[in-house]
Amino acid sequence: MPSFDIVNQLDVQEVDNAVNNTRKEVATRYDFRGLHTEINFNSKEKKIEIVAAESMKMQAVREMLIKNFIKRKLEPKVMEFGPEQGSSSGAVKMSIEIQEGIDRETAKKIVKEIKALKLKIQPAIQDDQVRVTGKKIDELQEVIRTLKKKSFSVPLQFVNLK
Repeated sequence: MPSFDIVNQLDVQEVDNAVNNTRKEVATRYDFRGLHTEINFNSKEKKIEIVAAESMKMQAVREMLIKNFIKRKLEPKVMEFGPEQGSSSGAVKMSIEIQEGIDRETAKKIVKEIKALKLKIQPAIQDDQVRVTGKKIDELQEVIRTLKKKSFSVPLQFVNLK
């Protein structure tokens, strides 16, 4: 029986490349000269830590990071920006969580959208992905087309079409 998986996967190396490009851009920009700016990526925890001299510089780094994510064909939706926090040295800190996988609520919305199509297919939530099974590949492709048009809180990839 044909099936496919709906997932939210991320290439950690591409995230690292986007962070490194942002670091290089900060180092070469004139308005950042002489100011303390740090960008660190922890690949195990999937977190990006930013330290900037002031709030405006933090906003500029944030925009550069989003731009570099788009350049690397990464969806900026996977970044969950935390609040700006002041540090003891007078700088501003921000923590960015990288989301991978589909959370329960989003998975339920996806299943609801699929069931609304009234096709003979079975969506099933499995951990952090949704498996869709049906008898006809055409129906599965219809589901993919429909879900691509919708907007969810996380980017979706469709893998393992068998």
